[in-house]
Amino acid sequence: MTKLIHPVAGTLALLTIATFWLSTAFSELFASEATVIAVKTAIPWGLLLLIPMLAVTGGSGFALAKGVRTGVIGRKLKRMPLIAANGLLVLIPAALFLASKAKAGEFDTAFYAVQALELIAGATNITLLGLNMRDGMKLTRRRRKPSSSSQTAGSS
Repeated sequence: MTKLIHPVAGTLALLTIATFWLSTAFSELFASEATVIAVKTAIPWGLLLLIPMLAVTGGSGFALAKGVRTGVIGRKLKRMPLIAANGLLVLIPAALFLASKAKAGEFDTAFYAVQALELIAGATNITLLGLNMRDGMKLTRRRRKPSSSSQTAGSS
């Protein structure tokens, strides 16, 4: 079951962050102020999906790793604290701050400075989660591919 839950939760988390990022970028570049307000005030509600998905992804990933801390799994595990710290220390506070500022119609220097920081941090997490997804897919392909020794043993 964990082998199913992990990729589903990870994909949902990555898609949620990408949706936040793209919605922000497009609304800021091409939409009205009302749309920016709607996007910035909706994102904190999306955290109610994102945070559990990231927790499930992390927990199921640790379970699947079964104590292995090297190779591809080691690289994935090294990225997770960066993803978590970026989310907890930058992205969540930024989302809440920006929602508050947008709701009040305060599109000032502080809003745009935090918005820029949020876009950079969000792109960083998208990249790191994408690398973890790529590495997870490598691991899945390895498990499915029959080893050369089992092919040789089966043909004797």
